[in-house]
Amino acid sequence: MDGRSILIQIFISLVAGWLASFVVGGGGLIRYIVIGFIGSFVGAFLFQQLGVRLGIGNPIAEQILISAVGATVVVLIARMIQ
Repeated sequence: MDGRSILIQIFISLVAGWLASFVVGGGGLIRYIVIGFIGSFVGAFLFQQLGVRLGIGNPIAEQILISAVGATVVVLIARMIQ
């Protein structure tokens, strides 16, 4: 991965975590990035297993939405465990 890819992933994670915070609450820049990053993996796994394709046409917007869904799932599961 080059520097540009890392910055794009951080941006996607930040936006996804921020969007997930609207659904489940919480906040903070670092929390947004961490939850969004974990949500990227969870969302990609869920969408692949369910066979869901968004077909938005913009790969970054699509990844943000997938990551936001994954981040929301991660936070909800974490709250259920607590």
